[in-house]
Amino acid sequence: MSTIPPETLLAALNWRYATKAFDSSRRIPEDLWASLEESLILTPSSFGLQPWKFLVITSQEVKERLRPHCWGQSQVTDCSHLVVLCAKQEMDAAYIDKFIGLTAALRGASEEALKGYRDIIAGSVLGDGPIGAVLPEWAARQAYIALGQLMLSAALLGVDACPMEGFVPDALNTELGLPERGLKAAVLCPVGYRSASDKYADAPKVRWPAAEVIEYI
Repeated sequence: MSTIPPETLLAALNWRYATKAFDSSRRIPEDLWASLEESLILTPSSFGLQPWKFLVITSQEVKERLRPHCWGQSQVTDCSHLVVLCAKQEMDAAYIDKFIGLTAALRGASEEALKGYRDIIAGSVLGDGPIGAVLPEWAARQAYIALGQLMLSAALLGVDACPMEGFVPDALNTELGLPERGLKAAVLCPVGYRSASDKYADAPKVRWPAAEVIEYI
């Protein structure tokens, strides 16, 4: 695996910001989007269960319909791709068995050899298990891991992004038909390219100094 210099990572992180105004005339090239899509797929998750669905909205008509449910924010309609990170609201034994089957197939193991692992997952995720009892909240937190991975990947590729919690969940979920699919939107992330008129692009980052937030033990 090739690596990037530390300064390249830090330059990308300092370059990125929560984009307030996108250039509506620019679209992410297909090859770059393919890499960003793969970054979503490669996101780590608890037990590897991937309790999410990523809706990628490029239809301008759909984005226009969603904007009123997103506090009228222009990022929703002016971005290239609007990513809606959705969390599964339930998980059953069939889902776990499907995951175990996929794991066995990809790793050259038998499902029987993975039975112990399967039972640990089931004990945690199903019913009143420690995860099962709070599954929607757990799944939403997992979706935020994907959000972070998407934002960093985008920055490294020179693509802008804006994490957004500013939306009316019930209205947006209904507009996208998510409840009947057992999903809820956890967070949105418009991605694209910043507008030259966005005054926030060059604003200094406001961060606590390391001494305030990093503690070595």
